[in-house]
Amino acid sequence: MTTHRYAVFGHPVAHSLSPRIHAAFARQTGVTLEYTAIDSAPHDFVAALDRFVGAGGVGANVTLPLKEAAFAICARTSERAQRAGAVNTLSWNDGQWYGDNTDGIGLVRDLTGRNALDLRGRRAVLLGAGGAARGVAPALLDAGVAELVIVNRSPERADALADALGDPERAHSRYWKDLEQLGDFGLVINATSAGRGQIDASAFDLPFALTTPRTLAVDLNYGEAAIPFLAWAKAAGCHDAVDGLGMLVEQAAVAFEEWHGISPDADAVYAALRRKDDLLVTAD
Repeated sequence: MTTHRYAVFGHPVAHSLSPRIHAAFARQTGVTLEYTAIDSAPHDFVAALDRFVGAGGVGANVTLPLKEAAFAICARTSERAQRAGAVNTLSWNDGQWYGDNTDGIGLVRDLTGRNALDLRGRRAVLLGAGGAARGVAPALLDAGVAELVIVNRSPERADALADALGDPERAHSRYWKDLEQLGDFGLVINATSAGRGQIDASAFDLPFALTTPRTLAVDLNYGEAAIPFLAWAKAAGCHDAVDGLGMLVEQAAVAFEEWHGISPDADAVYAALRRKDDLLVTAD
């Protein structure tokens, strides 16, 4: 029986739960695969992918900070990836890479499905404009947010993302220093990596004026990296605060189905991760 090779690429990537998630999906569905984590700095990414293919690699997930680089190396991309300008799922077909972006659909499935939250009509602020933000921004517009304000410490990146979305009536960029003057939002999304390596809520010195008692706060990070933002959301009195674990599982489920033609049970794997079940053979 042939064992196909898959991997998640990132820098750093040792923290990634993707190998455990895909192993759990494989056990559910009877798929035989090898899935590993490969740390690759941006300057070595193309060479790392070449080595991966040479060793039998046929598909990969891509995480921070390589999603825009992954888009650039693809011969073909999905409409989702084109709108995002970033790729998180790679498939090796006929000697070339095909790229998709499953982040946005993963986030919306988690929020509107698992958490039963309605995004329609909400005024949203997106903190960050890198690969993660690019992946979710189009899906947020499709999900019906009334307005999407993109704020990034490098304003030119926020401008570029707003322009790329092609919806000037709803998608705008603003300066980080102006956060206190932007008014309140029904949805605050952290797509930065500011919490990585920190467990102090002071890592997020955001104005409470961004929120109301009805605000939904979402961090695309999970685990310790989400602690500072979620602590800020609690202190700000947000109605709901959600980390990125559900999004991670849902986007992985979409990628798994693309690769194997089988839809896994994402809810079971999500529940196991939340309770740190032995199903996932955790190494923590």
